[in-house]
Amino acid sequence: EGSMEFQLEKSQQEIQKAVKDFAKGEFDKELAREMDKTCEFPTRIWQNAADLGFIGIHVPEELSGGGMGVLENTLIAEAFCRKDSTIGAALMLSCFAAEYLLRFGSDHQRQSFLPDVIAGRMLSGAAFYGAESRSGFWGNTPVAEKTNKGWRLSGEIEYVINGGRAGFYCLPCSNGKNHSPSSNLKMVIVKDGLEGVSFEDRNDTLGLRMTPTAKMILAGVNISPEELIGKENQGEKQVERILAESWVLISALALGIAQGALDRSLDYVKQREQFGKKIARFQVTQHKLADMATRIEQVRYLTYAAAKSFDSRKPEYKLAAMAKLGAARTAVAVASEAVQLMGGYGYMTEYDVERFYRDAKTLELIGGNPVNLRNAIAKRIIGRIR
Repeated sequence: EGSMEFQLEKSQQEIQKAVKDFAKGEFDKELAREMDKTCEFPTRIWQNAADLGFIGIHVPEELSGGGMGVLENTLIAEAFCRKDSTIGAALMLSCFAAEYLLRFGSDHQRQSFLPDVIAGRMLSGAAFYGAESRSGFWGNTPVAEKTNKGWRLSGEIEYVINGGRAGFYCLPCSNGKNHSPSSNLKMVIVKDGLEGVSFEDRNDTLGLRMTPTAKMILAGVNISPEELIGKENQGEKQVERILAESWVLISALALGIAQGALDRSLDYVKQREQFGKKIARFQVTQHKLADMATRIEQVRYLTYAAAKSFDSRKPEYKLAAMAKLGAARTAVAVASEAVQLMGGYGYMTEYDVERFYRDAKTLELIGGNPVNLRNAIAKRIIGRIR
Protein backbone atom coordinates (compact mmCIF):
# COMPACT_ATOMS: atom_id res chain seq x y z
CA GLU A 1 0.00 0.00 0.00
CA GLY A 2 1.47 3.34 -1.10
CA SER A 3 5.13 4.21 -0.79
CA MET A 4 7.70 5.77 1.47
CA GLU A 5 6.54 9.34 1.94
CA PHE A 6 8.43 12.05 0.05
CA GLN A 7 8.89 14.02 3.29
CA LEU A 8 5.29 15.17 3.04
CA GLU A 9 4.07 17.42 5.83
CA LYS A 10 1.12 16.38 7.96
CA SER A 11 -1.18 18.88 6.20
CA GLN A 12 -0.19 17.40 2.82
CA GLN A 13 -0.90 13.86 4.03
CA GLU A 14 -4.30 15.07 5.27
CA ILE A 15 -5.05 16.53 1.82
CA GLN A 16 -4.18 13.18 0.23
CA LYS A 17 -6.58 11.39 2.57
CA ALA A 18 -9.39 13.92 2.05
CA VAL A 19 -9.08 13.65 -1.75
CA LYS A 20 -9.01 9.85 -1.59
CA ASP A 21 -12.18 9.84 0.54
CA PHE A 22 -13.90 12.31 -1.80
CA ALA A 23 -13.03 10.28 -4.91
CA LYS A 24 -14.18 7.07 -3.25
CA GLY A 25 -17.57 8.63 -2.49
CA GLU A 26 -18.09 10.64 -5.68
CA PHE A 27 -16.47 8.76 -8.59
CA ASP A 28 -18.95 6.20 -9.84
CA LYS A 29 -17.62 3.46 -12.17
CA GLU A 30 -20.79 3.01 -14.22
CA LEU A 31 -21.21 6.76 -14.61
CA ALA A 32 -17.55 7.14 -15.64
CA ARG A 33 -17.91 4.57 -18.41
CA GLU A 34 -21.09 6.23 -19.66
CA MET A 35 -19.57 9.74 -19.62
CA ASP A 36 -16.45 8.45 -21.38
CA LYS A 37 -18.68 7.07 -24.13
CA THR A 38 -20.75 10.24 -24.52
CA CYS A 39 -17.83 12.68 -23.93
CA GLU A 40 -19.69 14.38 -21.10
CA PHE A 41 -17.96 16.73 -18.64
CA PRO A 42 -18.52 15.65 -14.96
CA THR A 43 -20.20 18.91 -13.93
CA ARG A 44 -21.73 17.82 -10.62
CA ILE A 45 -18.52 16.14 -9.38
CA TRP A 46 -16.49 19.21 -10.43
CA GLN A 47 -18.78 21.53 -8.46
CA ASN A 48 -18.60 19.29 -5.39
CA ALA A 49 -14.80 19.13 -5.67
CA ALA A 50 -14.67 22.93 -5.92
CA ASP A 51 -16.92 23.28 -2.83
CA LEU A 52 -14.37 21.28 -0.84
CA GLY A 53 -11.46 23.40 -2.08
CA PHE A 54 -9.83 20.81 -4.34
CA ILE A 55 -9.82 23.09 -7.42
CA GLY A 56 -7.15 25.80 -7.40
CA ILE A 57 -5.57 24.86 -4.07
CA HIS A 58 -2.39 26.60 -5.31
CA VAL A 59 -4.17 29.94 -5.75
CA PRO A 60 -3.87 32.55 -2.94
CA GLU A 61 -6.70 32.81 -0.41
CA GLU A 62 -7.56 36.39 -1.38
CA LEU A 63 -8.61 34.98 -4.79
CA SER A 64 -10.71 32.25 -3.09
CA GLY A 65 -7.99 29.63 -3.52
CA GLY A 66 -6.47 27.30 -0.95
CA GLY A 67 -3.32 29.39 -0.45
CA MET A 68 -1.13 26.30 -0.84
CA GLY A 69 1.36 25.22 -3.48
CA VAL A 70 1.96 23.34 -6.71
CA LEU A 71 2.94 20.26 -4.67
CA GLU A 72 -0.49 20.16 -2.99
CA ASN A 73 -2.12 20.53 -6.42
CA THR A 74 0.07 17.63 -7.61
CA LEU A 75 -1.08 15.42 -4.72
CA ILE A 76 -4.73 16.13 -5.58
CA ALA A 77 -4.22 15.37 -9.28
CA GLU A 78 -2.45 12.10 -8.46
CA ALA A 79 -5.14 10.95 -6.01
CA PHE A 80 -8.00 11.84 -8.38
CA CYS A 81 -6.50 9.98 -11.36
CA ARG A 82 -5.57 6.98 -9.24
CA LYS A 83 -9.28 6.52 -8.56
CA ASP A 84 -10.45 7.40 -12.07
CA SER A 85 -8.20 8.61 -14.88
CA THR A 86 -10.85 10.34 -16.99
CA ILE A 87 -12.85 12.07 -14.23
CA GLY A 88 -9.62 13.04 -12.43
CA ALA A 89 -8.10 14.65 -15.52
CA ALA A 90 -11.31 16.55 -16.35
CA LEU A 91 -11.47 18.01 -12.83
CA MET A 92 -7.82 19.07 -12.79
CA LEU A 93 -7.95 20.53 -16.31
CA SER A 94 -11.11 22.52 -15.46
CA CYS A 95 -8.88 25.48 -14.54
CA PHE A 96 -6.32 24.85 -17.27
CA ALA A 97 -4.14 27.90 -18.02
CA ALA A 98 -5.73 30.05 -15.32
CA GLU A 99 -2.08 30.22 -14.17
CA TYR A 100 -1.50 32.86 -16.87
CA LEU A 101 -3.62 35.23 -14.80
CA LEU A 102 -2.26 33.92 -11.50
CA ARG A 103 1.39 34.49 -12.49
CA PHE A 104 1.18 37.43 -14.93
CA GLY A 105 -2.31 39.00 -14.77
CA SER A 106 -3.30 42.31 -13.19
CA ASP A 107 -5.22 42.38 -9.90
CA HIS A 108 -8.33 43.30 -11.86
CA GLN A 109 -7.92 40.35 -14.25
CA ARG A 110 -7.34 37.93 -11.38
CA GLN A 111 -10.34 39.16 -9.41
CA SER A 112 -12.54 39.10 -12.52
CA PHE A 113 -12.00 35.42 -13.32
CA LEU A 114 -10.13 33.32 -10.77
CA PRO A 115 -12.71 33.23 -7.94
CA ASP A 116 -15.35 31.89 -10.40
CA VAL A 117 -12.93 29.25 -11.72
CA ILE A 118 -12.00 28.07 -8.23
CA ALA A 119 -15.63 28.02 -7.05
CA GLY A 120 -16.60 25.67 -9.90
CA ARG A 121 -18.73 28.29 -11.65
CA MET A 122 -16.51 28.74 -14.72
CA LEU A 123 -14.04 26.71 -16.77
CA SER A 124 -10.89 28.33 -18.15
CA GLY A 125 -9.36 27.40 -21.48
CA ALA A 126 -6.24 27.52 -23.63
CA ALA A 127 -4.49 25.47 -26.27
CA PHE A 128 -2.12 22.67 -25.39
CA TYR A 129 1.14 23.53 -27.10
CA GLY A 130 4.34 21.59 -27.67
CA ALA A 131 7.51 22.09 -25.68
CA GLU A 132 9.66 23.49 -28.45
CA SER A 133 8.61 27.05 -29.24
CA ARG A 134 10.28 27.12 -32.64
CA SER A 135 8.90 23.84 -34.00
CA GLY A 136 5.88 25.37 -35.70
CA PHE A 137 4.44 26.70 -32.44
CA TRP A 138 4.14 30.34 -33.45
CA GLY A 139 2.98 29.37 -36.95
CA ASN A 140 -0.38 28.45 -35.44
CA THR A 141 -0.67 31.72 -33.54
CA PRO A 142 -3.56 34.14 -34.17
CA VAL A 143 -2.59 37.55 -35.50
CA ALA A 144 -3.43 40.67 -33.45
CA GLU A 145 -3.85 43.80 -35.58
CA LYS A 146 -3.63 47.12 -33.74
CA THR A 147 -6.86 49.18 -33.75
CA ASN A 148 -7.89 52.48 -32.11
CA LYS A 149 -9.51 50.56 -29.26
CA GLY A 150 -7.06 47.67 -28.81
CA TRP A 151 -6.56 44.72 -31.18
CA ARG A 152 -8.47 42.70 -33.74
CA LEU A 153 -7.68 38.97 -33.60
CA SER A 154 -7.80 36.58 -36.56
CA GLY A 155 -6.75 32.96 -36.89
CA GLU A 156 -7.46 29.41 -35.80
CA ILE A 157 -6.16 27.39 -32.86
CA GLU A 158 -6.42 23.60 -32.75
CA TYR A 159 -7.02 21.55 -29.61
CA VAL A 160 -8.23 24.16 -27.15
CA ILE A 161 -8.85 22.60 -23.74
CA ASN A 162 -12.39 23.38 -22.47
CA GLY A 163 -13.04 24.93 -25.89
CA GLY A 164 -16.64 26.08 -26.29
CA ARG A 165 -17.32 25.62 -22.56
CA ALA A 166 -14.93 28.05 -20.83
CA GLY A 167 -15.71 31.55 -19.56
CA PHE A 168 -12.42 32.87 -20.95
CA TYR A 169 -9.35 31.76 -22.92
CA CYS A 170 -5.69 32.74 -22.58
CA LEU A 171 -4.22 32.95 -26.08
CA PRO A 172 -0.84 33.89 -27.57
CA CYS A 173 -0.99 36.38 -30.47
CA SER A 174 1.62 37.72 -32.87
CA ASN A 175 1.81 41.13 -34.50
CA GLY A 176 1.58 39.96 -38.08
CA LYS A 177 2.26 37.19 -40.53
CA ASN A 178 5.98 37.91 -40.97
CA HIS A 179 6.81 38.25 -37.29
CA SER A 180 10.06 37.01 -35.78
CA PRO A 181 9.08 34.06 -33.60
CA SER A 182 9.79 35.29 -30.10
CA SER A 183 10.12 39.05 -29.85
CA ASN A 184 6.58 40.25 -30.40
CA LEU A 185 4.31 37.62 -28.93
CA LYS A 186 1.62 38.76 -26.49
CA MET A 187 -0.82 36.83 -24.29
CA VAL A 188 -4.41 38.04 -24.26
CA ILE A 189 -7.71 37.12 -22.64
CA VAL A 190 -10.58 36.30 -24.98
CA LYS A 191 -13.87 36.23 -23.08
CA ASP A 192 -16.60 33.78 -23.97
CA GLY A 193 -19.34 35.12 -26.22
CA LEU A 194 -17.36 37.79 -28.06
CA GLU A 195 -18.48 38.44 -31.63
CA GLY A 196 -16.36 36.52 -34.14
CA VAL A 197 -15.44 33.63 -31.80
CA SER A 198 -16.64 30.16 -32.84
CA PHE A 199 -15.69 26.54 -32.11
CA GLU A 200 -15.56 23.23 -33.94
CA ASP A 201 -15.98 20.30 -31.57
CA ARG A 202 -12.98 17.97 -31.30
CA ASN A 203 -14.29 15.81 -28.47
CA ASP A 204 -14.29 12.40 -30.10
CA THR A 205 -10.72 11.62 -29.05
CA LEU A 206 -8.80 8.51 -28.01
CA GLY A 207 -8.61 9.49 -24.33
CA LEU A 208 -9.49 12.26 -21.82
CA ARG A 209 -12.96 12.14 -23.33
CA MET A 210 -14.64 14.03 -20.46
CA THR A 211 -12.38 17.06 -21.03
CA PRO A 212 -14.02 19.29 -23.66
CA THR A 213 -11.72 20.07 -26.60
CA ALA A 214 -12.39 22.18 -29.69
CA LYS A 215 -10.83 24.04 -32.56
CA MET A 216 -11.19 27.79 -31.88
CA ILE A 217 -11.82 30.16 -34.79
CA LEU A 218 -11.25 33.91 -34.40
CA ALA A 219 -12.78 35.96 -37.22
CA GLY A 220 -12.01 39.64 -36.53
CA VAL A 221 -12.49 39.51 -32.75
CA ASN A 222 -12.08 42.91 -31.06
CA ILE A 223 -10.43 43.08 -27.64
CA SER A 224 -9.45 46.07 -25.49
CA PRO A 225 -6.02 46.85 -23.95
CA GLU A 226 -7.42 45.59 -20.60
CA GLU A 227 -7.35 42.08 -22.09
CA LEU A 228 -3.55 42.08 -22.44
CA ILE A 229 -1.89 39.74 -19.88
CA GLY A 230 1.25 41.35 -18.45
CA LYS A 231 3.35 43.36 -20.92
CA GLU A 232 3.36 43.28 -24.70
CA ASN A 233 6.16 41.19 -26.24
CA GLN A 234 6.51 39.08 -23.08
CA GLY A 235 4.39 36.27 -24.48
CA GLU A 236 7.15 33.76 -25.12
CA LYS A 237 8.47 33.93 -21.53
CA GLN A 238 4.93 33.61 -20.19
CA VAL A 239 4.18 30.58 -22.38
CA GLU A 240 7.45 28.89 -21.35
CA ARG A 241 6.68 29.37 -17.67
CA ILE A 242 3.06 28.19 -17.82
CA LEU A 243 3.92 25.31 -20.16
CA ALA A 244 6.51 24.07 -17.66
CA GLU A 245 3.96 24.35 -14.85
CA SER A 246 1.49 22.35 -16.97
CA TRP A 247 4.13 19.62 -17.39
CA VAL A 248 4.11 19.17 -13.61
CA LEU A 249 0.32 18.87 -13.63
CA ILE A 250 0.34 16.36 -16.51
CA SER A 251 3.06 14.37 -14.70
CA ALA A 252 0.81 14.20 -11.64
CA LEU A 253 -2.18 13.04 -13.72
CA ALA A 254 0.01 10.39 -15.40
CA LEU A 255 1.46 9.28 -12.06
CA GLY A 256 -2.05 8.76 -10.68
CA ILE A 257 -3.07 6.81 -13.78
CA ALA A 258 -0.02 4.54 -13.48
CA GLN A 259 -0.73 3.89 -9.79
CA GLY A 260 -4.41 3.24 -10.52
CA ALA A 261 -3.50 0.74 -13.24
CA LEU A 262 -1.12 -1.04 -10.85
CA ASP A 263 -3.82 -1.12 -8.12
CA ARG A 264 -6.22 -2.85 -10.52
CA SER A 265 -3.55 -5.30 -11.68
CA LEU A 266 -2.81 -6.28 -8.09
CA ASP A 267 -6.49 -6.83 -7.30
CA TYR A 268 -6.82 -9.02 -10.39
CA VAL A 269 -3.72 -11.24 -9.98
CA LYS A 270 -4.51 -11.92 -6.32
CA GLN A 271 -7.95 -13.28 -7.27
CA ARG A 272 -7.45 -14.90 -10.67
CA GLU A 273 -6.30 -18.53 -10.78
CA GLN A 274 -4.43 -20.44 -13.48
CA PHE A 275 -3.17 -24.03 -13.33
CA GLY A 276 -4.67 -24.33 -9.87
CA LYS A 277 -2.95 -21.36 -8.25
CA LYS A 278 -3.31 -17.58 -8.04
CA ILE A 279 -1.50 -15.70 -10.86
CA ALA A 280 0.22 -13.59 -8.18
CA ARG A 281 2.21 -16.69 -7.13
CA PHE A 282 4.01 -16.97 -10.49
CA GLN A 283 7.45 -15.37 -10.53
CA VAL A 284 6.93 -13.90 -14.01
CA THR A 285 3.87 -12.00 -12.69
CA GLN A 286 5.71 -10.88 -9.56
CA HIS A 287 8.59 -9.49 -11.65
CA LYS A 288 6.21 -7.58 -13.91
CA LEU A 289 4.53 -6.01 -10.88
CA ALA A 290 7.93 -5.21 -9.33
CA ASP A 291 9.00 -3.39 -12.52
CA MET A 292 5.72 -1.45 -12.65
CA ALA A 293 6.01 -0.39 -8.99
CA THR A 294 9.68 0.64 -9.44
CA ARG A 295 8.94 2.86 -12.42
CA ILE A 296 6.03 4.51 -10.60
CA GLU A 297 8.17 5.24 -7.53
CA GLN A 298 10.90 6.80 -9.68
CA VAL A 299 8.53 9.22 -11.40
CA ARG A 300 6.74 10.00 -8.12
CA TYR A 301 9.97 11.41 -6.69
CA LEU A 302 10.74 13.28 -9.91
CA THR A 303 7.22 14.76 -10.11
CA TYR A 304 7.17 15.85 -6.46
CA ALA A 305 10.64 17.38 -6.80
CA ALA A 306 9.56 19.34 -9.90
CA ALA A 307 6.44 20.54 -8.06
CA LYS A 308 8.50 21.64 -5.04
CA SER A 309 10.82 23.63 -7.31
CA PHE A 310 7.83 25.72 -8.46
CA ASP A 311 6.90 26.36 -4.84
CA SER A 312 10.45 27.41 -3.97
CA ARG A 313 10.25 30.36 -6.42
CA LYS A 314 13.02 28.76 -8.52
CA PRO A 315 11.09 26.70 -11.05
CA GLU A 316 13.17 23.92 -12.59
CA TYR A 317 11.93 23.70 -16.19
CA LYS A 318 14.35 20.84 -16.88
CA LEU A 319 12.96 18.80 -13.96
CA ALA A 320 9.40 19.56 -15.11
CA ALA A 321 10.19 18.33 -18.64
CA MET A 322 11.87 15.21 -17.26
CA ALA A 323 8.88 14.53 -15.01
CA LYS A 324 6.40 14.92 -17.90
CA LEU A 325 8.50 12.70 -20.18
CA GLY A 326 9.06 10.03 -17.52
CA ALA A 327 5.60 10.01 -15.93
CA ALA A 328 3.67 9.91 -19.20
CA ARG A 329 5.89 7.13 -20.56
CA THR A 330 5.51 5.20 -17.30
CA ALA A 331 1.71 5.60 -17.32
CA VAL A 332 1.54 4.20 -20.87
CA ALA A 333 3.88 1.29 -20.03
CA VAL A 334 2.15 0.40 -16.74
CA ALA A 335 -1.37 0.67 -18.17
CA SER A 336 -0.31 -1.42 -21.17
CA GLU A 337 1.13 -4.08 -18.85
CA ALA A 338 -2.11 -3.99 -16.81
CA VAL A 339 -4.13 -4.69 -19.97
CA GLN A 340 -1.72 -7.56 -20.77
CA LEU A 341 -1.85 -9.07 -17.28
CA MET A 342 -5.64 -9.10 -17.32
CA GLY A 343 -5.76 -10.77 -20.73
CA GLY A 344 -9.17 -10.64 -22.41
CA TYR A 345 -10.61 -8.72 -19.46
CA GLY A 346 -7.99 -6.02 -19.91
CA TYR A 347 -9.53 -4.58 -23.05
CA MET A 348 -13.13 -4.83 -21.88
CA THR A 349 -14.60 -1.51 -20.73
CA GLU A 350 -15.94 -2.90 -17.45
CA TYR A 351 -12.40 -3.39 -16.11
CA ASP A 352 -11.29 0.26 -16.58
CA VAL A 353 -7.65 -0.44 -17.47
CA GLU A 354 -8.30 0.02 -21.20
CA ARG A 355 -9.61 3.50 -20.40
CA PHE A 356 -6.60 4.21 -18.18
CA TYR A 357 -4.40 3.12 -21.10
CA ARG A 358 -6.19 5.46 -23.55
CA ASP A 359 -5.95 8.39 -21.13
CA ALA A 360 -2.25 7.69 -20.48
CA LYS A 361 -1.51 7.67 -24.21
CA THR A 362 -3.32 10.99 -24.65
CA LEU A 363 -1.31 12.57 -21.82
CA GLU A 364 1.91 11.39 -23.48
CA LEU A 365 1.02 13.28 -26.66
CA ILE A 366 -0.36 16.58 -25.34
CA GLY A 367 1.46 19.51 -23.75
CA GLY A 368 4.77 18.48 -25.30
CA ASN A 369 5.29 15.14 -27.02
CA PRO A 370 8.35 12.99 -26.19
CA VAL A 371 10.46 14.41 -29.05
CA ASN A 372 9.87 18.04 -28.04
CA LEU A 373 10.43 17.28 -24.36
CA ARG A 374 13.76 15.62 -25.13
CA ASN A 375 14.72 18.70 -27.16
CA ALA A 376 13.84 20.94 -24.20
CA ILE A 377 15.83 18.78 -21.75
CA ALA A 378 18.83 18.47 -24.08
CA LYS A 379 18.93 22.23 -24.62
CA ARG A 380 19.18 22.77 -20.86
CA ILE A 381 21.74 20.06 -20.10
CA ILE A 382 24.05 20.83 -23.06
CA GLY A 383 23.87 24.61 -22.85
CA ARG A 384 25.30 26.73 -25.66
CA ILE A 385 27.46 24.92 -28.22
CA ARG A 386 30.26 27.17 -29.43
